[in-house]
Amino acid sequence: MTNSKKVVLVGAGMVGMSFAYSALNQNICDELVIIDIDKERAKGEAMDLNHGLAFSHSNMRIYAGDYPDCEDADIVVIAAGVNQKEGESRLRLLTRNAEVFRSIVEPVTKSGFKGIFLVATNPVDIMTRITHHLSGFPASRVIGTGTTLDTARLRYLLGEYFHIDPKNVHAYVMGEHGDSEFTPWSQALLATKPVLNVLSTNAERFNMEDLERISDEVRCAAEKIIRAKRATYYGIGMAMSRIVRAILSDAQSVLTVCSRLSGEYGRYGTFVGTPSIVGRNGVERTVELSLTEEEMESLHKSCDILDENFKSLNLV
Repeated sequence: MTNSKKVVLVGAGMVGMSFAYSALNQNICDELVIIDIDKERAKGEAMDLNHGLAFSHSNMRIYAGDYPDCEDADIVVIAAGVNQKEGESRLRLLTRNAEVFRSIVEPVTKSGFKGIFLVATNPVDIMTRITHHLSGFPASRVIGTGTTLDTARLRYLLGEYFHIDPKNVHAYVMGEHGDSEFTPWSQALLATKPVLNVLSTNAERFNMEDLERISDEVRCAAEKIIRAKRATYYGIGMAMSRIVRAILSDAQSVLTVCSRLSGEYGRYGTFVGTPSIVGRNGVERTVELSLTEEEMESLHKSCDILDENFKSLNLV
């Protein structure tokens, strides 16, 4: 890898371009290549972004390309795939998007790419595992967006509820990015004070019923947005930018990305959203939290669902 920071984006749909727009405004990389099955669209998107460079602090080089451009990239971001329909769970997208990935991962690896994969396509936990399987890359260099957006949604809502800056809320959503995700309240902090302690000392203002309502609201947020505007893209685009920035700057940030468990929480091989340290080498390590017995059961339930769905593909 060179000192120039190069990112290749595969998929010029709303999610991919929300990431690209966010990356441009944050000046995340020096070079951004856009690849899409619709080559004219990729050219148009690159042109549109370039026309905004004069208003940006960025000197980013942006252009439409093809898979050979992945050879010297630091990161390949995959946002390609079929859209989630109203009322459709992320797991129902599995079979359709698995075929799309076969046509992407192979030409990326054939280019000589030796960087890090970042997967945003849903169902993201399984699509990340598929990318790992198809690429043969070390698990540390195959990352999914996981529950990073869910965690951001949780912190925003908790900030509103407790009247505190969301940046000072330290709480995570873990598990599948979908119906079986959960919030380990035993690990949630407001600054340095455990949320459960805040409840016990302010019972007249705050209660667990409200927290569970917030957790449900986070779980159903995508469905609500899809019902209102047919798709979600701004939030996940910014989450992708956050992960890419952590990698390129070697930030060693703790993010709830989708990464492979290697004995943590008693699980092996499952790619699932869990707090992990992210830096220049991808996932540096998983931060294993001290979950309660009930929380551990929720995590195992989520992992079981993901394992079963991945195995149903019978990938060879």
